[in-house]
Amino acid sequence: MTDQLFTAARAAMDLCHAPYSNFPVGVAIRTKDGRVFTGANIEVVSFPEGWCAETSAIAHMVMAGAREIAEVAVVASRMRACTPCGGCRQRLAEFGTSETLVHLCDAQEGVVETVTLGDLLPKAFPREAVS
Repeated sequence: MTDQLFTAARAAMDLCHAPYSNFPVGVAIRTKDGRVFTGANIEVVSFPEGWCAETSAIAHMVMAGAREIAEVAVVASRMRACTPCGGCRQRLAEFGTSETLVHLCDAQEGVVETVTLGDLLPKAFPREAVS
């Protein structure tokens, strides 16, 4: 399954719009029910405004009615084992758990490291604190 996620994330990365940073990123999310959603970073001229790859993948997932992330693959063309930014870590935590797997990829080699979302964001804002 991780190879499928890497392949989907790399294909998404190829569709990014990153003319200002020249830092293409792609993400693939597998939901608890097995569906895969992808996203790429999309920049606008008022850089750094725009969408991170994780944000666009989560948007696709939510719009399809899914709400639970099982695992994520992240790939960047210019960085081996790129992690999600801080904001995207919290966005992933909104739909995942501390045990959600995050596969950090190399654009050529595939998955090079797997961590949990809890490893990346040990003190995530809990959803129940807001209710």
